[in-house]
Amino acid sequence: MTKDRDVTLTVPAQAQFVDLVRLTLYGIASKMRFTFEEIEDMKVAVSEACNNAVLHAYGGEDGQIEIQFVVGVEELTITVRDNGMSFTAADTKESPSLHGKSIDEIQSGGLGLYLMQALMDRVEVHHNGGTAVVLTKKRMSTEESA
Repeated sequence: MTKDRDVTLTVPAQAQFVDLVRLTLYGIASKMRFTFEEIEDMKVAVSEACNNAVLHAYGGEDGQIEIQFVVGVEELTITVRDNGMSFTAADTKESPSLHGKSIDEIQSGGLGLYLMQALMDRVEVHHNGGTAVVLTKKRMSTEESA
């Protein structure tokens, strides 16, 4: 059995650094033998998660985004984490949100969380002194993708 490996990338919470995250994802996913379509889906989902942090986490102040890629035997888990503004449980009585925005507001500004859920196998959002979006994609078996 192969032990899980991880790669962590920390970038400024600025739009121009999202491409660096996408390039890193491409390199890791290619080595894992994900298909071109799967890699493109992951790149869109990760871009959405990073863009949410860039636009909403720090309210115009300087901040950083940490992206962790955990390489499993059959799946890749990507966590996009910021330490910016989040929300408390009291703010979420009616519906879950991301950085104080309702799901409807996020979707109207782009495809946001809905798109991430459509493109990935599993999406989780955690709030604890910031926001962490955990995206997981399972790799098709080599026989299926050949």
